[in-house]
Amino acid sequence: MHPPPVDSPPRTPGPHSTARTATALAVPAVLLLLLVAFSWPPLLDLDYHIARTTHPWAVDEPGLTHAFRILTDWVWDPWAMRALCAAVVLWLVWRHRAWAPALWVAATCALGSVLQQGLKWLIGRERPTWPDPVDSAHYAAFPSGHAMTAMVVCGLLLWLLDVYGAGRTLRRTALAVAVVSVVGVGLTRVWLGVHWPSDVVGGWLLGALLVVLAVASYERWAAPRQP
Repeated sequence: MHPPPVDSPPRTPGPHSTARTATALAVPAVLLLLLVAFSWPPLLDLDYHIARTTHPWAVDEPGLTHAFRILTDWVWDPWAMRALCAAVVLWLVWRHRAWAPALWVAATCALGSVLQQGLKWLIGRERPTWPDPVDSAHYAAFPSGHAMTAMVVCGLLLWLLDVYGAGRTLRRTALAVAVVSVVGVGLTRVWLGVHWPSDVVGGWLLGALLVVLAVASYERWAAPRQP
């Protein structure tokens, strides 16, 4: 059950707009996935060039690197993001008895985790390796789980703020925090030398696509049934 909007009622995107947005995300996401899967040389060269450029910076700036490790391992860690998602789900159920949006948020976060792990296993891309690493990570590289999880969770939270009619100041603040978090976590993964740049871009694209599809499915199937 949705409370009355505080500001103005949210505008629900039409089916054609949603389809265009989904296509605009799906095409580059699938293309990038195929280029990574088939080890397209120009992409690999670009990834390596960027990684080779940024890694010496990380080695030469231990203070900044340590700060990035704290951000990526604690603040923007996928499990921290999932915990935030779980807290929001509990709040929706306890405060508003909003079972449908709570279910959609939980299911989308779970699906995102399954999708990223499945693609990692399927593609099996090796992570960067360095003689003087500043951080470590396990399992396959593509897509970046940090980048994808941050995009999914932040995207869903921004959607909920719009659905529940949050004030303009809160929405703008949340948007700024979301942008910093999503962009920041991607940059830290490349800086720390545990992901190729295309891993991060792939995580962003797939996460955004998942959010768009989740919101569209909610508006199509669940929202009309809400009192």
